[in-house]
Amino acid sequence: MSVNLEKNENNELVMDIKFETKETKDAYDRACKRLAQHVNVPGFRKGKAPAKILEKHIGVEYIQREVLESLLPRVFSEAITKNNYQTVSEPSVDYFNFEDDGSLSVKAKVELRPEFTLPEYKGMDIKIDKFKQADIAMDREIDDIKEKHSTLQTVEGRQSTDKDFVNIDFEGFVDGNAIKGGAAKGYLLDLAHSNFIPGFAEQLVGKDAGSEFSINVKFPDEYHDDAVKGKDAEFKIKLNEIKEKVYPELNDELAKKVGNFENVDALKADIQKYLDASEKAENDKRATAVIYDKLLSETEMKIQEPMIKREMEAMLSEMRQRIELQGQNFDEIMEKEGGEKLDSEMHDEAEKRIKTALIISQIAKNENIQVTSADIEAKVIEISRLYGTTREQIVQEIQKNPNLFYSLNQQIMGQKVTQFLIDNANITSKE
Repeated sequence: MSVNLEKNENNELVMDIKFETKETKDAYDRACKRLAQHVNVPGFRKGKAPAKILEKHIGVEYIQREVLESLLPRVFSEAITKNNYQTVSEPSVDYFNFEDDGSLSVKAKVELRPEFTLPEYKGMDIKIDKFKQADIAMDREIDDIKEKHSTLQTVEGRQSTDKDFVNIDFEGFVDGNAIKGGAAKGYLLDLAHSNFIPGFAEQLVGKDAGSEFSINVKFPDEYHDDAVKGKDAEFKIKLNEIKEKVYPELNDELAKKVGNFENVDALKADIQKYLDASEKAENDKRATAVIYDKLLSETEMKIQEPMIKREMEAMLSEMRQRIELQGQNFDEIMEKEGGEKLDSEMHDEAEKRIKTALIISQIAKNENIQVTSADIEAKVIEISRLYGTTREQIVQEIQKNPNLFYSLNQQIMGQKVTQFLIDNANITSKE
């Protein structure tokens, strides 16, 4: 057997392979014996049909394909590994011919990983608009805690305000006719954050509990119900009860209720820890964007078009899944976006994603950054918490879909390399 390798202008490795007559004949005989074990040939027991009979029964081309599948994987693997080529696709056969002398000629090709030289990526000088938590950030977090633990309390002796909740019965009419679905009893309405028709909640301010009255509103012109949109309406109201929001005091009792903290100081320390982590995460995010923009701009790399097309297909698949999960029609949205414009944008984004992935891979190789089983386990637990499911369910999904494991691995590797770059960069604030 002889193998001739040549790299073409498309960054593909072209392989001209020649199998000698004896090697081809031996492979052909082995293929016939294997196929005979699984093919029912009338008049012969399984495995006993001669090659000539088998050829008539299933065809010579079928057997030849079996020969190729038995010979080529090993040859491809050895040629690529021996010469230290890095590929980005599976080898494909462009041409094969079983010659008259019994030998076999094959021409195949495989896409190679684009060659590039990384710029210096350690000790990069990075300037960012540094994010800093507001001075009132702690107060906002505490206010959020109070909001979550607030209660509604019935008030007496005063009229409703725009900050109250009101319990009402109501019935709406347009042109003297009752509005379909426009009535309810015991409805609790937040006057400060109402999503009712504009002007509805405002007319419930300054009213007494137990009072009955009518209000007039106009349905918006873009209202979803054609029967009432743009029309004047009257609503008969009975205000049953006025409630106000009561906020708890910030004390040790609340701290224990929030997260089993011993006291207020422990609660505040935990909030500060969260605020500090959020600040760091935001600054890391900003630094990451600058770091990769710098690496991409300083790395000369030509990506072959088939790689970009495959990445675009993957992006479209992700987009379709995301859109359909939201209950929308993918094809309609694509048509509305405009094919040519979207194709151009996706092409650029796909190329950027490929370059970034290759840079990450090369840095990981240079620095011996690896994904460990502990990394995978931590990510699985993180995902299970994010989606409110169990670790076991995530593991089952990964086992069913090998691509999911690969994606998970790539995600973790990206995070580890990114953290390495941040840890080794000189990050300062823009003046």
